[in-house]
Amino acid sequence: MNLFEITKHLMSIPSVSGEEEAVGFWLRDYLESLGWTVELQKVSENQNNVIAYLNEKPRVWLSTHMDTVPPFIAPTEDAEKIYGRGSCDAKGIIAAQITAVELLRQQGIEDIGLLYTVEEERASTGAKVANDHPLAAKCEYLINGEPTDNDLAIGSKGAFRAKIKTTGRAAHSAYPEQGESAIEKLLDILEDVRHTKLPNDEFFGETTVNLATLDGGIALNVIPPNAECGMLIRLTTPMEPIRDALESLIRDRGELEIMSYSLPVKMLAVDGFNQKVVRFTTDIPHLPNWGQPLLLGPGSILVAHTKDEFVLKKDLEEAVGLYVDLARRLLSS
Repeated sequence: MNLFEITKHLMSIPSVSGEEEAVGFWLRDYLESLGWTVELQKVSENQNNVIAYLNEKPRVWLSTHMDTVPPFIAPTEDAEKIYGRGSCDAKGIIAAQITAVELLRQQGIEDIGLLYTVEEERASTGAKVANDHPLAAKCEYLINGEPTDNDLAIGSKGAFRAKIKTTGRAAHSAYPEQGESAIEKLLDILEDVRHTKLPNDEFFGETTVNLATLDGGIALNVIPPNAECGMLIRLTTPMEPIRDALESLIRDRGELEIMSYSLPVKMLAVDGFNQKVVRFTTDIPHLPNWGQPLLLGPGSILVAHTKDEFVLKKDLEEAVGLYVDLARRLLSS
């Protein structure tokens, strides 16, 4: 199979977060047919990381995730682009990485491995499990793949996932003075969040807040006794200053529930590659045992997660060469 065929075949297998088993099985079978030693590392009853290597001393690993955001969008193509879910985030990346390591094998280079994780889009559950794998100790460099426009990302923001919860007192809506609206309390807090300047960082940039989900209330004729807002903050600093700032503005009006967080990360810079800092987070913060991290991949983050997701075929081809060049330079260092 060539680069584009692998991309489209991977994309044709639905693998929304939590449902990656089938695509993992296909990768196992395909890599074994090429002569790789492949291990399925169990993450849950129906989720497995895919770990593949050629010898007992894989020093450089290429990695990304197998899961996608919903909904599944089947692949289509024209002369220049492959469209559909996972085209750039991240099944096209998997195809480029497999093509690259096969080219390295043809050049006699076998100190390489492949690591493909589950559930990166939700909580990096697969990466957290993979971090404890014994092969991590043999890894010197981990080239992670995300859509970076084929630039080498030398830094990525972290992610702070939290909920702000409020409680009130239910009452008949005809007599609002008998109750206390949890929704109105939450709206007051969120207005303060929107106008609070959070700490920033000169290297990573601005800390941004996405007020992503709202929930609360019982019925139109009931004063709402509960409400909550889910938020995702793109961290550019340690977590603690952000947590403290939120708790200070919430005070006794509500509760801050921290769901998860990952810190911003600086990655290895290599001369000769276009370099930049990206605003998103990756599996990298959860793979500290896997050597020095690097981040590069074809496609644009601006179309990832959208209904119009695509990757340019020329960018996939360019990524293959970049992965080969990067791996060779790391192995010779």
